Amino acid sequence: MTHIIVNVAWPYANGPRHIGHVAGFGVPSDVYARYQRMKGNDVLMVSGTDEHGTPILVEADKEGVTPQELADRYNRVIASDLCNLGLSYDLFTRTTTKNHELVVQELFRQCLKNGYIYKGTQKVAISPSTGRTLPDRYIEGECPICHAPGARGDQCDNCGNELDPDELIDPVSKINGETPIFQESEHYFLDLPALADANLAWLKTRQGWRTNVLNFSIGLFREVKPRAITRDIDWGIPIPVPGWIDNPNKRLYVWFDAVIGYLSASIEWARRSGDPEAWRQWWNDPATPGYYFMGKDNITFHSQIWPSEMIAYNGAGSKGGEPGQLGPLNLPEQVVASEFMTMEGKKFSSSRGIVIYVKDILERYPVDAVRYYISVAGPENSDSDFTWSEFVRHNNEELAASWGNLVNRVANLIAKNFGEVPPIAEDKMTDEDRALLNESAAAFDTVGSLIETHRQKNALNEAMRLVGDINKYISATEPWKIKDDADRLGTVLHVAAQAVLDANHLLAPFLPHASQKVWEALGGTGTFSPLPHIEEVTDLDDPSFHYPIITGDYVLGENLRPWKSEPIEVGANVAKPTPIFAKIPTEAVDEELARFESALNARREAEAQRLAAEQAKLAGDDR
Repeated sequence: MTHIIVNVAWPYANGPRHIGHVAGFGVPSDVYARYQRMKGNDVLMVSGTDEHGTPILVEADKEGVTPQELADRYNRVIASDLCNLGLSYDLFTRTTTKNHELVVQELFRQCLKNGYIYKGTQKVAISPSTGRTLPDRYIEGECPICHAPGARGDQCDNCGNELDPDELIDPVSKINGETPIFQESEHYFLDLPALADANLAWLKTRQGWRTNVLNFSIGLFREVKPRAITRDIDWGIPIPVPGWIDNPNKRLYVWFDAVIGYLSASIEWARRSGDPEAWRQWWNDPATPGYYFMGKDNITFHSQIWPSEMIAYNGAGSKGGEPGQLGPLNLPEQVVASEFMTMEGKKFSSSRGIVIYVKDILERYPVDAVRYYISVAGPENSDSDFTWSEFVRHNNEELAASWGNLVNRVANLIAKNFGEVPPIAEDKMTDEDRALLNESAAAFDTVGSLIETHRQKNALNEAMRLVGDINKYISATEPWKIKDDADRLGTVLHVAAQAVLDANHLLAPFLPHASQKVWEALGGTGTFSPLPHIEEVTDLDDPSFHYPIITGDYVLGENLRPWKSEPIEVGANVAKPTPIFAKIPTEAVDEELARFESALNARREAEAQRLAAEQAKLAGDDR
């Protein structure tokens, strides 16, 4: 058994998450974790809501609530959505826990002690009208590197380079459109140049990464400069330095603290498990691989920033040093980044109404239909487009007509003719029977290898190819025509049921909810593929703070089936089945497109009214 950690990107808690988000970090990570558990590996899958930073401050100001109140609200929304999607976290927590604060401060102190954090000054943007510090992300301008418009004050999405707001050409505030002024402010910096050689040397040892991810990551080191890791803001983790820790207007920057969440969540999980040191098996053992799942806009933070923080904490950069009390931390085995998913040809944008929220789609359609579409048509290696017509087509043609209908045909024939799984009569076996059983048994290696190498689309296609071959077998053997040879009929139906059960194992990481129904349709009892649940917990270090977590029990041999061909149980009762998947009416496409257009029009009208109100106010001020 191998320990494997699956670290899932932290969704930002300033609003509900949409399908584009979970296509990048959610479903792919869950498929991988479920597969590895079925293989018998000890998987720890962690994440949580990312709750610090200026966007939450801005949204809270807009809504007239505190940042904590806003974070509390969306933490619950996001946790509920991800749990309903079936993402099998061992712990999904949040960055406003005291545990997270303590772990982040420990890393800061040791990196400072090792010399990789130092104090300096940088220019910060100030609003001329209010005198308040402007968030980096809320300043836009022309990128000084690639000259793309709309670059933010912390990063250019076009070229991926990190930026400082004063570097932008013609910067303006997204909040009110004014040109900011820049003033010097004292801050702490992470000395990325002192960590670059070690970080780059590690990157050049990586094997099996998606080519675009590795090339982009190495390209980040063409020009490396120190990055400020504190901000003039009153929402975030206090800076653990005398004279700074009590300063209400200085906090650690969100990108420094959020990536540490993988470690702090692992520590929180261990503390809640009753063995506070259990996390070390995943973080201190060099033989334990860590896989990080995210969208491509987060590559920088996982192949440069987080590894640099760990190298600094370990004392492994050019300045030397020693690990802190958490011990030497393992760098990522792989950064598994997906490309972007668009919607009907348009970039997802909650503010513009171009969005499908997880909650909304799960209210209208089966969860595994959503998971299947994300897996088979998601942005694994290139950008992809969510279209309602393709969503309905994949569900109707592949899940309902091919897979669901196959399960129902086999279960119905067994129920009608035997009422239980019949045995094989060896003397009635044909080469065709044996070929199908050999094919379904061999598929575990083929599909498993593809999942292990993060080619989940191909893995799912291989599993569905087996489904197609089982359908061909049923059509060729025509068991409904076998009237006077019960042994031959029983053999055909046993072979078909065995192949269907094998296919169900192969599809379980992708379709955990449906796999339970298939298992039961073929006479199986107990849990086939466990699902997560939400628990209300009290902060381990602050008894006044309560919040929901996603967790679950995923135990091979108890509530989880293995990744191998298991002999179907002869004599298991098989009743007349109910449909596993239902077809979605084709009219749903037009309904969804109309709903989409209505939302867009409502957004446009609201924006027009807002602009008109601003112009009227400006005209009044001029008078």
